[in-house]
Amino acid sequence: MRILFTIAHFFNPNGEGKHASQRNDPLPRLTALTASLTALQGLYGKSQSMIHIGQCATVPVNDSQSHDVDIVVCTTHDYHLISEIPLPPKSFLHNATKAEPLMLGFECQSVMRDSLGKYDYYCYLEDDLILHDPWLFVKLNWFTRNAGSGNLLQPNRYEISPQGLVRKAYIDGDLVPQATAKFQNVQDQPQLAGQVMEQQVMFHRTLNPHSGCYFLNNEQMTYWASKPYFLDGDTSFIGPLESAATLGIMRSFRIYKPANLNANFLEIQHFGAGFLNLIGNKVKFSELIN
Repeated sequence: MRILFTIAHFFNPNGEGKHASQRNDPLPRLTALTASLTALQGLYGKSQSMIHIGQCATVPVNDSQSHDVDIVVCTTHDYHLISEIPLPPKSFLHNATKAEPLMLGFECQSVMRDSLGKYDYYCYLEDDLILHDPWLFVKLNWFTRNAGSGNLLQPNRYEISPQGLVRKAYIDGDLVPQATAKFQNVQDQPQLAGQVMEQQVMFHRTLNPHSGCYFLNNEQMTYWASKPYFLDGDTSFIGPLESAATLGIMRSFRIYKPANLNANFLEIQHFGAGFLNLIGNKVKFSELIN
């Protein structure tokens, strides 16, 4: 299988500090991006081996889940950390643009459109998201085979930390219904269920389809790219950053996420603990019931 990953990367140390990409210290952003790139190649690429102790040599592993992986990192002007990434140059391609920073997600869409027909999956990630699930595409294929390509499964984003009131928190809970009502009808096929390894898994139409990423098969990408609103630059869902990541797919597909009882069926880590640390402060903490 051939997989194209596109990443919108931005860093401006002279920004106002609202986002992690606009703070003085580049290390957190560099650490996040390096971890993201390393995970994509390590989990889904073909450079995977096991050390055979007896022979003192490596043997290939995970042949059924190692793929041809291309990664394109989209940046704007000089607002990036590309030269500081401690990875071999061939680990990814750099697509330099002059786009507005918050519109970089649309530049990633342009890269995917220009690559139509060359890949089995077309993927987008913000530069602070890290995958840990080697079975991601197995799960996505299973979901699409059972639910159809008109339905898109999005991962739940989470943060994790050894400190704070909660060790792990999913950060994209429900928005108020009117936030997405003009873009989607969550009452249309509101719930799906399936069996995986003798476990029932539930999926629900979500009031917050944003995950900062998406993973489309070739049929889905081709369908979306054929729509008149593809690459129209519409930023009416929350803001430019959220719209670039979510509005187009929300208008094209019924978006599902794993339900709360099995939220970790499909998930992706958001680097840091910025949202998690809100719990007990701006976010009311509810005691856990054992």
